[in-house]
Amino acid sequence: MSGSATVSSPRTLADALDALVGATESTCILAGGTDLMVEFQTGRTRPDRVVDVWRVDELRGIRTEPAGLRIGALTTCAELRAAPLAREHADILVTAADEVGAEQIQTRATIGGNLGTASPAADLTPVLFALDAEVRLVSKVGARSLPVTEFLTGYRETAKRPDELIESILVPTRPPDERRGFRKVGTRRAQSISKVVVAVAVTIEDGVVRTLRASAGSVAERTILLPSLERELAGQAPDVGAIDRAASCSASEDCSPIDDVRSTARYRREVLRRILRTLLTELLLEAG
Repeated sequence: MSGSATVSSPRTLADALDALVGATESTCILAGGTDLMVEFQTGRTRPDRVVDVWRVDELRGIRTEPAGLRIGALTTCAELRAAPLAREHADILVTAADEVGAEQIQTRATIGGNLGTASPAADLTPVLFALDAEVRLVSKVGARSLPVTEFLTGYRETAKRPDELIESILVPTRPPDERRGFRKVGTRRAQSISKVVVAVAVTIEDGVVRTLRASAGSVAERTILLPSLERELAGQAPDVGAIDRAASCSASEDCSPIDDVRSTARYRREVLRRILRTLLTELLLEAG
């Protein structure tokens, strides 16, 4: 971290928003710090101001409300794993939280931080996309809500203004018959950055796919939806052939992976195709 950066550690949301008045694009919000502290150490991020919100308890907590499940931005992966409400209303979010690093990381990594860093390899973000979640942003001038699909605008870029905080995430109430699945592929079996990560939410009525929403990470510059799956399968009675065609179409048309130190674009496309084929087979043909 630059020696010229000012650091504040507010204890209330009002104080945190006060600290962000006049913030610039170089201002950093420090939550769990699992990503940002590494960037400070390497010099990749050189902030002019750091607002440490870890002690702002108003940003914590999980609760139900008429529209769905409200999750405070400072809710950690460990807290998601332990929360009966999260397991009941957003089970694949709990599954994804269990894949975020080791236990030490999970006790610090937050859902707001996972979304706010806008990493294309984030584990929780594809789940939020698949569940059509919304992010609530707050500042001294008011609050606003955005679909997570609009919040992420590019590689490590978001629609958040410098003076705003991620206050919470809303997971809309799920259809009672919805089937959901999550998969992550990394270099190791556990505690690795994803090469491909996928989340799917689907409903079936009278043997026909009624709705299908899927998302993937590490296959484009940001987390993306996979619209080809819905186009190919919605309104159809699924079978093995249709699922295979839809998975191949999505891997070909929906993503734009790159070669990097963790994998190749060709590998990612093939893994995405196989994950989609497996997940859709489980959810559409094998689920009771």
